[in-house]
Amino acid sequence: MMDKVVPSAAEAVADIPSGASLAVGGFGLSGIPWVLIEALLEQGADDLTVVSNNCGTDGHGLGLLLDAQRIVRVVASYVGENKEFARQYLSGELHVELTPQGTLAEKLRAGGAGIGAFFTPSGVGTQVAEGGLPWRYHTDGTVRTASPAKEVRTIGGKEMVLEESITTDFALVRAAVADRHGNAVFHASARNFNPPAATAGRITILEAERLVEPGELDPDAVHLPGVYVQRVVALTPEQVAHKDIEKRTVRERPGDGSAGAGAGSEGSA
Repeated sequence: MMDKVVPSAAEAVADIPSGASLAVGGFGLSGIPWVLIEALLEQGADDLTVVSNNCGTDGHGLGLLLDAQRIVRVVASYVGENKEFARQYLSGELHVELTPQGTLAEKLRAGGAGIGAFFTPSGVGTQVAEGGLPWRYHTDGTVRTASPAKEVRTIGGKEMVLEESITTDFALVRAAVADRHGNAVFHASARNFNPPAATAGRITILEAERLVEPGELDPDAVHLPGVYVQRVVALTPEQVAHKDIEKRTVRERPGDGSAGAGAGSEGSA
């Protein structure tokens, strides 16, 4: 059906089974699909594999699924803001595949484009290429599973490492504006991992801060074509307003010495 709008986030994630793999958009807490993540928490699926730039923070975003121990495997590029993540990883409860950030973005993009693998110079000469990165620990702190060595080839006089692309069973993303066909526009820094994550999912579920009718979006302004989206959830004003800031800072205002509120660490949501 061309009209891909579903009545609620709960209905949109109802068929995500335990053991599913998910590509999740966002960077830090910027542009993450807050409502879909919370709906999935309520739905109860576990043994999940998550591919995302990071895994939320303690008590926020994907951190909610971590706290409930619903995630068993994470493919990410940065995880330093989540203490529960570190605890599960170091205690052997969580399988973690750390990946260079640009490589992760390209693995998702390539998966969505139907490309099986690609060569990149990122990681050459490190454990990313040579193997040995601890993916999972035993409870006594010894390495249970380590990353394998990857093929390295000289191309154009430069060493490159072979990286396989990523596709997932589902993708969860958030857009500023979307139409009923799933065409979407992302705002500012929320246009981070959302487009490549959306293309990598076999079934992509998109939550939209504003829903418009087909034809209202300028085709040249569309960041994600609707062909990649299977379900759209229109958010309420209350759901749109739910955006936490990862870090708050204060600084002296020039001239008067008073403190003013600073920005969140991850930019605009």
